[in-house]
Amino acid sequence: MGIARRVILEYIIGAARSGERERLMGSDDPETESRSIKALFRSLRPANLRILWVDLAQTLGPVLILSIIAIFVALHYVRPAPSSKITIASGPQGSRFNLVAEQYRKILAHNGITLNVLTTEGSLDNLGRLQAAGSKVDVALVQAGLATPVTAGDVRSLGSMFYVPLTIFYRSAMPLERLSQLRGRRIAIGPEGSGTRALALALLKANEIDGQGPTQLVDLEGESARGALLHQQVDAIFLTGDSASPDTIREMLHAPGIRLFDFPQADAYVRRFHYLNKLELPPGAFDLGENLPPQAINMIAPTVELLAHADLHPALSDLLIEAATEVHGGATLLQNAGQFPLAQAHDFPLSADAARYYKSGKSFAYRYLPFWLATLLDRAVVVFLPIFFVIIPALRYLPALYNWRVQSRINRRYRQLMALERMSLGDLSAQQRALLIERLGQIEKAVIELKIPGSHAEQMYLLRQHMHFVRENLARQGLGPTAEAA
Repeated sequence: MGIARRVILEYIIGAARSGERERLMGSDDPETESRSIKALFRSLRPANLRILWVDLAQTLGPVLILSIIAIFVALHYVRPAPSSKITIASGPQGSRFNLVAEQYRKILAHNGITLNVLTTEGSLDNLGRLQAAGSKVDVALVQAGLATPVTAGDVRSLGSMFYVPLTIFYRSAMPLERLSQLRGRRIAIGPEGSGTRALALALLKANEIDGQGPTQLVDLEGESARGALLHQQVDAIFLTGDSASPDTIREMLHAPGIRLFDFPQADAYVRRFHYLNKLELPPGAFDLGENLPPQAINMIAPTVELLAHADLHPALSDLLIEAATEVHGGATLLQNAGQFPLAQAHDFPLSADAARYYKSGKSFAYRYLPFWLATLLDRAVVVFLPIFFVIIPALRYLPALYNWRVQSRINRRYRQLMALERMSLGDLSAQQRALLIERLGQIEKAVIELKIPGSHAEQMYLLRQHMHFVRENLARQGLGPTAEAA
């Protein structure tokens, strides 16, 4: 048998039993040798495969663990798909709040979202339903100024949608300049729970007027209040929203003895009540022919905010603000085109999603793709981020990591060989030299039994040559100076 063939065979059967190795190496029959080698290959294949799987598991293990962690972290930040059905608390049937909610419903339907419009008693009722435990209401139209900061809870504002001007009509021979001049009179401020009443009470209280003294506060609003003023059953009425429609205001301006209250202190009211805004009604706004009102009128108005729970899906938040832009974005008698919706919140903090929308609009996906596809893509991107930034780079360096692991095994034997050679440099006795040669044999046996891929076989044989070199040096040292000279 050739020397090279014996070396290769010795390497192949290095992990086999020593008795089997001696039997094979001692055979000179080619046919017997071939059958034995094939049998040995079959016996070693499972062990080799186990080694390869162990190497693969040890190399891939950290990568897989890191990838799983990255995916779980990404899934933590993935929101579920937005609900296809949401509920809005609007207002009484036929009111402006209710009509606005119906307009929202039609617009959202184009994107496959069903908006259930819930009729209510008004702003206070809307706010109570939104804040109720286990609330089924997702969003609500609420007049600003009805809540205190401690009642915010998980409610967030999607911005101000439109003005609700306060209109005060009164009967007097001379114009009034201050609300305090209504003291001692009969004032219709709206029923309990209405936004009109809440605003009227706040303004009257600021003028030291309440219902405990000579002033009478009457629970009338809308047509009832207007009729009471015309029939001299009350001396002043507070109107907001639907109760102060342009037709109602025009009719009251034509009524004899009825005046529209001008707020000369409007700036002071706006400073004192953060949710109020100063508006100027130009002359002739309601009747150009008769120039009514005859001069500019200062008015004050809270805004109506669209409120929602803090966990409202960002995609739904965007759709609602987009619908509000379409409904409220036009010019009216009291607002400019594009003025609403407005990133302005009063009693509740502005939603982070709403603030992002007002600053930069909808995201790229929602701007150019159908809503359902954009929501799918939006969630998929978050999931695929760890794949692109963790898994793919890790897989790229996986071969290098595997080679490093194999190379580290070979380097370990080299370190052992180098340590043994350093020990052989001193003056050694025959017994010490024999121990070093025995240790070298153990290292060589460990190298032969080492399982490595064929790509590193050249380094293994090179290591065997270096071991042979060290063995020869040890043998030469054992012969002494006479043998060396010879």
